[in-house]
Amino acid sequence: MTDEHGPGRVTAEFREVYGTEPGGVWAAPGRVNLIGEHTDYNDGFVMPLALPHTCLAAASPRTDGVLRLHSGDVPGGAVELRVEELSPVAGGAGGGDRGGWAAYPAGVVWALREAGLLTGGAGGADLHFESTVPTGAGLSSSAALEVVTATALNDLYGLELTPPRIAQLCQRAENAFVGVPCGIMDQMASACCTEGHALFLDARDLTQRQVPFDLAAEGLRLLVVDTRVKHELGDGAYASRRAACEAAARALGVRALRDVPFEGLDATLAELERLGCDAATRRRVHHVVTEDRRVEEVIQRLDAGDTRSIGPVLTAGHASCRDDFEISCAELDLVVETANAAGALGARMTGGGFGGSAIVLVAEADADAVSKAVTEAFGAAGHRAPRIFPAVPSAGARRL
Repeated sequence: MTDEHGPGRVTAEFREVYGTEPGGVWAAPGRVNLIGEHTDYNDGFVMPLALPHTCLAAASPRTDGVLRLHSGDVPGGAVELRVEELSPVAGGAGGGDRGGWAAYPAGVVWALREAGLLTGGAGGADLHFESTVPTGAGLSSSAALEVVTATALNDLYGLELTPPRIAQLCQRAENAFVGVPCGIMDQMASACCTEGHALFLDARDLTQRQVPFDLAAEGLRLLVVDTRVKHELGDGAYASRRAACEAAARALGVRALRDVPFEGLDATLAELERLGCDAATRRRVHHVVTEDRRVEEVIQRLDAGDTRSIGPVLTAGHASCRDDFEISCAELDLVVETANAAGALGARMTGGGFGGSAIVLVAEADADAVSKAVTEAFGAAGHRAPRIFPAVPSAGARRL
């Protein structure tokens, strides 16, 4: 962590904003998802890893029930709220852009209060945030903001919450307070990932396994390509995908699409057609069921020490996201097509879709050439230059 983004700087900024010393500094990372897209809210499997990019929070408790939130990344003064008055209605944290970002940490405090974890004057706090997680890039900047808030309050108030419980409360904040129907993956990745590992997660029961993911030892590199096309999950496209999946599960009489077996999928799709489900919904089901299978295939190959061979599985996952779930875009497709043509082992979009980022698995020796090819392809297509950086499996939320 550089001096420009570290505990020293965020402490100094807290002191300048609030005039006192913080009670501590905490960090929570963004994440990139190796495989398993839009499967978490279908009770399926995912495999994210934490990035070195983090959201930092300097924080101190208050005893008067006042919550003050300040971001070094957003112009303006602190947003001041009363814990007892927090409500999901109309976003709950004021209007405008500043209210937009503040809804995430405010929602976490609301979720803690609703769970009976904050009583009386507890829950008040002064918080100052700074983040290096790119926003709108599909790298979970919002989850990092939520998780660092919950982790700080967990320590300040001695709540003794486990990382998975923190993730659940943060997901509730985003679902019920902010109004985004996300699954649990992003918050679990930020709260639970460990350095040098990918997180194999069963989203139904939150069973998790840390899977060694040392690409350098195998002469490989995983690149993140931020297309710089920003997406908004709250614009209805994400919600409509989730609603279609849930409607299909109800029609089939199963708890979630995770319960639809891969074997016999064609028969299931035929049954959905007989039940009146449209072609788009059937494509959504096909994606979820086959994507769960792809996650299982990746974990098997990683366990066998054959990381190089996951490349085609990643590319197949992108095709499914593009054609069946219809969440890709021209820029993401360009990354995947160009990278693979330039010698990458595999590539796919990552995150919620509709812009954001792609990941590219490459041999270390080919990383520069592939990056150059993608950048040149963007220029030729008239797009802004993408931001490309290595995905280094990093630690989850922690006190610094």
